[in-house]
Amino acid sequence: MKNILALFIILSLIISCGSQSDNNKTSNEPEWITLFNGENLDNWFVKGKAVWEVKDGIMIGDGGMGHIYTNAVATDFEIKGTFKISENGNSGLYFRANPPEDDPDSWPRGYEAQIDNHQDAHTAWMWKPGNPTAKAKSLITKDNEWFTMSVKMVGNHMQIWVNNELMTEYDDTEYTKGHFAIQGHNPGQTIEIKELVYRDLSK
Repeated sequence: MKNILALFIILSLIISCGSQSDNNKTSNEPEWITLFNGENLDNWFVKGKAVWEVKDGIMIGDGGMGHIYTNAVATDFEIKGTFKISENGNSGLYFRANPPEDDPDSWPRGYEAQIDNHQDAHTAWMWKPGNPTAKAKSLITKDNEWFTMSVKMVGNHMQIWVNNELMTEYDDTEYTKGHFAIQGHNPGQTIEIKELVYRDLSK
């Protein structure tokens, strides 16, 4: 009986230590930070003609070319959100991006994860200003349907997922730090965003 009791105590200690180790591991992971709170556009700023509003917990952009930037800037990060583009729409999620000094309303100087359901240079392609740069594996998004997109960039290496499927992987050294931004593009089209969060991986 004493041997059984001793064995039980040893097993309990092992389980307790393992659980404590798991908790420590979780607590050391960077926290997710909310970029869009579903209520207002505090901590964002706008460049260009696009009009941005919050309705029923969703950020909506329309009205033509323009971008909405986060006040937050990042170097190494992971960002994820849920998006929907209207028919024939064109948008993108920018990262390490800054408004160009010569024309603040033009394309941000940074990287863009494309949101566009045309067959050429479509959703999850990586663009640099005005130029498709890294091809996505396939197009799995549709007009007027919600999908998730996440981007991770550490150092020179970037990865783009759509609906938890890795679509694009690429190395580039041109841009090192900047804002996140969302693009408004064609007059008469809308881009909708919800649940947008990121975490800082540079610490």
